[in-house]
Amino acid sequence: MIDNISRRKFIGYSSAALGTSILLKACGVGDNTLPIEGSGENFKIAIALPGKITDKAWNQYGYQGIELAEDKLGAKADYIEQVSQTDQAEVLTGFARQGYNLVFAHGGQFDAAIERVAPQFPQTFFVAVNGAIKGENIAALRIDHMQVSYVCGVVAGLMTNSNQLAYIAGQKFQATQEELRGFEMGAKSVKPDVKVIPSFTGDWNDLAKAKEATLALISAGADVIYQWLDDASTVVIQTAEEKKVYAFGNTKDQLKISPNTVLTSAVKRMDLAIANLAQLAKQKEIKGKIYTFGLDQSEILSLGEFGATVPGDVVEKAEEIHRNIASKKIVFEKCQEAGIETRCVGNG
Repeated sequence: MIDNISRRKFIGYSSAALGTSILLKACGVGDNTLPIEGSGENFKIAIALPGKITDKAWNQYGYQGIELAEDKLGAKADYIEQVSQTDQAEVLTGFARQGYNLVFAHGGQFDAAIERVAPQFPQTFFVAVNGAIKGENIAALRIDHMQVSYVCGVVAGLMTNSNQLAYIAGQKFQATQEELRGFEMGAKSVKPDVKVIPSFTGDWNDLAKAKEATLALISAGADVIYQWLDDASTVVIQTAEEKKVYAFGNTKDQLKISPNTVLTSAVKRMDLAIANLAQLAKQKEIKGKIYTFGLDQSEILSLGEFGATVPGDVVEKAEEIHRNIASKKIVFEKCQEAGIETRCVGNG
């Protein structure tokens, strides 16, 4: 597979949100710094994507991130899409052997492959997007999914009639577990007896599996569905529309798919976050730590537009919670629940 890389020269891409600099403040832990060689066209970046760059969601934003880095930083950028679990290590190894300075792996499912490959190539820096790892030449780039899903949970708790909510994602790993946890905590903060039923389809892009899971959850009584899928996200929303229940958009603002079904969206500008880390790498300032972006950085993480079916008082409540999280009046602190380490709501 790696011998048949199809390279594409990215077309120009710009974003008004960047202004004259794409550097944004990010929180993290650890101080390991790896020298990154290369500047201008000699600075080579690549991204391995689990899905298609046309999914209008997670993978498209990843693609646009290195596209933006190429445009703003003068980097040479390439990508491989639809990388299967079995090909992850081979693809990452191929990029490193070809002399790429910075390699993004776009999904938490790449963590194990990065940990195997990175020690073999100390002059290449690997970024685990949505990952939970760090090392001498490994950083993780994370959105604080719990923050935005908590706000969506508040909306869901105020909108449900059945007291049954659902969460659908492609795979179970730290990021999806945190998002599920935030959604449940937010819903219970306004309706303590609400229940959230999780479902993991095993595939971010399989339309049939997404539809099957959605129908099963609706049959179980769920009348609000929070989904995090890629190509398959549209199917969840359309199925919810057919069955006259509510849904949330994810990654991009997906209100237009069904304005009367989508309550709001968890908007995650991974393109800007990726471009931010690429600039750090080019400036030789990237470190082996976990970079996390939250609601206090609205360029990266925010709520989308609210649907017409959401009452004004629900919108006001959601916006109030959003402001309190962004200003750190509401924080999420490490805690133990049922013997498992997680995060709980605290007061800032």
